[in-house]
Amino acid sequence: MISADWSAANKKRAESLLAAYPERRSAVMPLLYVAALEHGYVSEQAQRDVAAITGLTAAQVQAVASFYTMYKREEVGEYLISVCTSISCYLLGADDVLMAISQETSTPDGEMSSDGMFSIEHVECIGACGGAPALQVNYELVEGVGPDKGRELCRWLRDARPGVVLGDEMQQLFGGRRSFDWGPAEDIGATAPVPALDAFGNAVRGHAK
Repeated sequence: MISADWSAANKKRAESLLAAYPERRSAVMPLLYVAALEHGYVSEQAQRDVAAITGLTAAQVQAVASFYTMYKREEVGEYLISVCTSISCYLLGADDVLMAISQETSTPDGEMSSDGMFSIEHVECIGACGGAPALQVNYELVEGVGPDKGRELCRWLRDARPGVVLGDEMQQLFGGRRSFDWGPAEDIGATAPVPALDAFGNAVRGHAK
């Protein structure tokens, strides 16, 4: 049963997901992202909500949520900056980018800033080796980012406080070499630090046009 406390938009997202699976329990992973939208992160209450929807136990849902790093089980800042430190990015200075971003935001790797605006993390490969060093802001990709541009990006986020984070916009402002041509610019961006899941034709996270 979908919680009566959930927003109408998230109830609709959950219903759409449930309709796409033959068994409710099969929707546990995308539903955790919807719950993260509702609660701000995959809190214990969010996990209980998903358990109630799917018919799983809270322990079973926790087993899923605790296994994958993209399910954030602690409070996340408004802008989650994920710097790739896998081999291609590492060899081209990802550690320097990560350090610059941590210094600019006064936020150590793996932590959230004191004002709740930023969360900083290093991550494994995000599939942009040809555009290294690469990073993501709320899972929106930016390629070819050096330390100085990383600092500029943080200042822009702090000053402009964009409600929707657009990968194409950030690439134009702060990016460099891309791994491939991205094609036409998209007008869909992230409104929350939750990954996109639109395999069923609907964005189930904070994506907005």
